Amino acid sequence: MATAAAVREKEFVFEWEGKDKNGKVVRGEIRAGGEAMVSATLRRQGILIKKVKKRRTSGGKAIKQKDIAVFTRQLATMMRAGVPLLQSFDIVARGSSNPRMTKLLIDIRTDVETGTSLSSAFRKHPLHFDSLYCNLVEAGEAAGILDTLLDRLAIYQEKTMALKNKIKSALIYPVAVLVVAFVVVVVIMLFVIPVFENVFQSFGADLPAPTMFVIGMSKVFTQYWWAIFGFLGGGTYFFFESWKRSENMQRSMDRLLLKVPVFGPLVNKAAVARWTRTLSTMFAAGVPLVEALDSVGGASGNAVFKDATEQIQKDVSTGASLTSSMETTGVFPNMVLQMTAIGEESGALDGMLGKAAEFYEQEVDEAVAGLSSLMEPFIIVILGTIIGGIVVSMYLPIFKLGAVV
Repeated sequence: MATAAAVREKEFVFEWEGKDKNGKVVRGEIRAGGEAMVSATLRRQGILIKKVKKRRTSGGKAIKQKDIAVFTRQLATMMRAGVPLLQSFDIVARGSSNPRMTKLLIDIRTDVETGTSLSSAFRKHPLHFDSLYCNLVEAGEAAGILDTLLDRLAIYQEKTMALKNKIKSALIYPVAVLVVAFVVVVVIMLFVIPVFENVFQSFGADLPAPTMFVIGMSKVFTQYWWAIFGFLGGGTYFFFESWKRSENMQRSMDRLLLKVPVFGPLVNKAAVARWTRTLSTMFAAGVPLVEALDSVGGASGNAVFKDATEQIQKDVSTGASLTSSMETTGVFPNMVLQMTAIGEESGALDGMLGKAAEFYEQEVDEAVAGLSSLMEPFIIVILGTIIGGIVVSMYLPIFKLGAVV
């Protein structure tokens, strides 16, 4: 197995052009270890080779969730149209503008062509295909409804991406304004206030306390700007690295995010929407509830919901109902609990969870719109206080001088 994998890693993708037995010009792609192997393979097929060129697969942009979502939608559409699986991979790979995505699809196609199941081929690339994705594909292969499951996966990914993009759009404006405000304050501290200080020294009078305070801050900033920027940059980097690598840090920050006055309700609704959407998709695919919960916690995007899901999974595996297990955790709203209970009693759990997901996705839309409106006056007050306070402090001595004159 190790030897075969090593050989496969040394293979490349070659684009070729030639003529078939009838003299017709044909083109295509082939994966091989070198040009000699390409020539030998094509000659056995009766093709007279005119040109062979190795495709560059290095470089390109990193593969993002959007690339995987587009690939899933395209694959589901072609399989519904009756296009064979391997041919579908060829079409999608050729249509991709990202060399890394093309290489990924060709690697998966090669595995499938050699007899590996599609879900197993996806599991070899966990950075791009998570357990939820692989489990749904495996369920589709087992039940013979791969095209239907791929369609559900595409819908799930599209809705999840739309939810994330809406939250990001709500945060872009305030973050951008605060960054611009920080740059303006830095420019004032480094270049504007020292000029005022030189002017005030010529007055020969005592300066007001606010003016002295701002001048003192400017001196500190001018002398130790390198330490201030180093501390801010290093602290920010350390904070986010700790957030990514430390589970305790993640849990603490996720709990804190849920309690933040303005953003907390938005984060909570988004986590509930992703949780219910994921479980609805998994359950509709025929994945057993206990196994489905393996993927649901991580898909929620919040450590609090992940821990709650693990507890729910333990309770359900011992015979407890899903509703009672969810209620014990104390993190789910009453509406979700009621709809889950109705779904369990009626045997339509996937449908009720889907409706709950749609409701909370709409709640997120409304919360984002309201948040955008709320943040504008809030940011204006903050900027007015900081920058206006600095400007007034600098003009106080001038006002006093004018009053004396």
